[in-house]
Amino acid sequence: MAVVAIGEYKFPSRDRVENYYGHQLLFASWDHHLLMAAPFMLFGAPDQKLGDIIEQQLKPLMQPDPDFDKIDWDAIEWTKSGELWTPDFNKTVKENGLVHKEQFRFKTPGLSTLVPPQGE
Repeated sequence: MAVVAIGEYKFPSRDRVENYYGHQLLFASWDHHLLMAAPFMLFGAPDQKLGDIIEQQLKPLMQPDPDFDKIDWDAIEWTKSGELWTPDFNKTVKENGLVHKEQFRFKTPGLSTLVPPQGE
């Protein structure tokens, strides 16, 4: 992630990947769910399976939403860097092309807690 500053930036960023002892930050956004209005921050190693991060970190964070039990995990629409993306949960974070401080987004078709359906 590039740094945008109004003046010269004369010191290294403190949140660069080297400061996380072999781990990295990932951000996940659940679109159209205002109870989860900001991205979730997840933490894992590049060689950790993405499915483990989803099961152990993301799902517990999502559970308070009334739509959680209605999610069809096979129908989720995923995007990364603004492009449609199909994650492989049996592969690692690195194998899925996710890097430090990257955000991926997901939509759960037919579910939109607190947001009216599109077109209304």
